[in-house]
Amino acid sequence: MGGSRPPFIITILLLLLLLLLFMSVSVVYCASLLQLERAFPLNNHGLELSQLRARDRLRHTRLLQGFVGGVVDFSVQGSPDPYLVGVTGASEPLLYFTKVKLGSPPREFNVQIDTGSDVLWVCCNSCNNCPRTSGLGIQLNFFDSSSSSTAGQVHCSDPICTSAVQTTVTQCSPQTNQCSYTFQYEDGSGTSGYYVSDTLYFDAIFGESLVVNSSALIVFGCSTYQSGDLTMTDKAVDGIFGFGQGELSVISQLSTHGITPRVFSHCLKGEGIGGGILVLGEILEPGMVYSPLVPSQPHYNLNLQTIAVNGKLLPIDPSVFATSNSQGTIVDTGTTLAYLVAEAYDPFVSAVNVIVSPSVTPIISKGNQCYLVSTSVSQMFPLASFNFAGGASMVLKPEDYLIPFGPSGGSAMWCIGFQKVQGVTILGDLVLKDKIFVYDLVRQRIGWANYDCSLSVNVSVTSSKDFISAGQLSVSSSSRDIMLFELLPLTVMVLTMHLLLLKFKFL
Repeated sequence: MGGSRPPFIITILLLLLLLLLFMSVSVVYCASLLQLERAFPLNNHGLELSQLRARDRLRHTRLLQGFVGGVVDFSVQGSPDPYLVGVTGASEPLLYFTKVKLGSPPREFNVQIDTGSDVLWVCCNSCNNCPRTSGLGIQLNFFDSSSSSTAGQVHCSDPICTSAVQTTVTQCSPQTNQCSYTFQYEDGSGTSGYYVSDTLYFDAIFGESLVVNSSALIVFGCSTYQSGDLTMTDKAVDGIFGFGQGELSVISQLSTHGITPRVFSHCLKGEGIGGGILVLGEILEPGMVYSPLVPSQPHYNLNLQTIAVNGKLLPIDPSVFATSNSQGTIVDTGTTLAYLVAEAYDPFVSAVNVIVSPSVTPIISKGNQCYLVSTSVSQMFPLASFNFAGGASMVLKPEDYLIPFGPSGGSAMWCIGFQKVQGVTILGDLVLKDKIFVYDLVRQRIGWANYDCSLSVNVSVTSSKDFISAGQLSVSSSSRDIMLFELLPLTVMVLTMHLLLLKFKFL
């Protein structure tokens, strides 16, 4: 009789292993916090609107061509002030950036936060013409795969490389069997390098006072050559962190690993020292409204339908906002200002002029619509409402579409921050600041709510709300209990298997 026990116990163990596999399907996602910081001091208005437009224009030649350029970290810096000299990894202004830790032992890299691209890339130590110093007062670091014990090469046969080839920016070198990339921009700047796999480190948030130092193996770019603006030391950073929807974005990779959900959120501070919060997870806020993403687009396109000023709809043909290859509405953290198609810009400015003309003096300054104001703009200028598909409205305060230019003849001069363009409407940091934004890639929607980004936020971890402070993490005890309850069956199962193995050993 004793000889029949081992097969019975083995059967039990196999059943327990099967149950364990089924249980692993139910993923308890964690959230990661990326603190935003300001790169420059506020109120240094040294640039003209024409310079800002030129700087954004260089970015848009890249963005609208559909190139994948990339840049994550867990402390975010940056400035929403459009007059400050920006830095960029690809000829766009660097307003908000963060830090990422890569390799073993980990090294820290400053990378720009960019929702208009997919790939995270940093400078390689083998780069000959990459900047060695930065005018931003930050130390530049270079990735060295030979000094990282966890670094690996991405070969041509790797599925990631195969899928990336379809983006037209990835090549395969037969000589080295190495998956490489080249990003070239119309302004003459560019970068090339190769993909590597290595460890990304982050803080996983599970419950109250439970912040786990976690890591995951990801694929990112190692830049070996740069040209144009990328070689300028006054704007130098370590790379770009792309938050797009592509397979090579860190958001997509961590989601594939079952580490984080396919959702990220940010809250960019527009006052004081700037900065804000960036979360690989969903920020929960009662006032959130959502609008569906336009499907099958390389960028974060929304269906803008109407614009209202002071509650009155403007006479704009909705077809000018329809998404196509040459028009649509894009949400982009890498753009400084906001850009409205001419068919919407002219009615908007006219409506504002009619409302404020009795109290302020409209003037044209260097081709821009400006106003001489003797009192607070919030008291004199109307609210504007951008209305999107799904019934979601983005209410803009005067400070969200006006830019201060300082005193002029005893009055303060403010100018319209929107720029007139043809084709594509782009919502940049001018209107994105001081709001929570949630990019829900699972439900294919973007949500937002006006918010003081210096305050703490609620972040979803599994089915509970975790309370996250900017720079400090904490959660309610109920969240911790939920997590422990979810882990309890797994613990019991492992303990049972251990006891059965001991019994089997002594049979």
